[in-house]
Amino acid sequence: MTGLTFSLVRGAVTSPLKRAGRPGATLPAGREVRPPARVAPGPLAAYSRVCGFAESGPLPLTYPHVLGFPLAMRLMTGRDFPLPVLGLVHTWIEITGHRALHPTDALELTVRAAELTPHRRGTEVTMVTEARLAGELVWESRSGYLSRHASGTSGTAGTSSTAGTSSTSGTAGGSGEAGTSGGSGEAPSAPGRAAHPELPAVAEWRLPTDLGRRYGAASGDRNPIHLYPATARLFGFPRHLAHGMWTVARCLAEAGGETGAPGRIRSVRADFRAPVLLPATVTYATDGTAFQMRGAGRVHLTGTMTRER
Repeated sequence: MTGLTFSLVRGAVTSPLKRAGRPGATLPAGREVRPPARVAPGPLAAYSRVCGFAESGPLPLTYPHVLGFPLAMRLMTGRDFPLPVLGLVHTWIEITGHRALHPTDALELTVRAAELTPHRRGTEVTMVTEARLAGELVWESRSGYLSRHASGTSGTAGTSSTAGTSSTSGTAGGSGEAGTSGGSGEAPSAPGRAAHPELPAVAEWRLPTDLGRRYGAASGDRNPIHLYPATARLFGFPRHLAHGMWTVARCLAEAGGETGAPGRIRSVRADFRAPVLLPATVTYATDGTAFQMRGAGRVHLTGTMTRER
């Protein structure tokens, strides 16, 4: 049993013992650390293929999130984590790459739970992942995960970093879901962010029914809601879903997010709006800074990106 699989099993066992929204809940003070290590070439190549990145050159901007996800799951399934991992909804992510990273870089990864805030639909936790190279911070991300429950909060509460620019993504891998639960479908909008206007269409993608299985094999995120219609129906979905973090990665790959040359994408903010039921046909739209993934009359993903000059 892999470490990530063990975390999922532990999450299934501990989730019923936790009650989200209880007064006085606090986050664990510790952090999970992966010692410096180079990237394994096989999983990286598989990830690049399924997301549309080049199979050589710098690391995709989203890949350290994949590397750090098992650490995040270990924290979120621990006994001292206040929210049940089953049912967590990945609502947003911000990623900043401070320099181009390469597979030969021995990255040290740390993950911590940074903030617990009330939300009009429950309680949201902010998870922070950081990558260091020889002690220097070279990459970081912030992700919001929502535990839905009855709440007396009339409006959405913000986190310390919900604006600007950052799932696998794993069981907290986006598309409005996390854990081995499934979200209800439409993911709540991030606090205070207005709906984006429709952007110019750039590309259309046909997503095959096995996309979730392929991405799961490459990323380690084998949440059953992404694998087969039958396993997704166990958690309330009519069909299985594309991973939310795949949608972010695919948009960045199309925008040239894997390049290390001047103009490379340095940061991204993405908000998960609605799940993508597989198979599907979706449209990637962008004005060069803002971007969307649309399909079947819905906006699945919105975001913004910044580039180096």
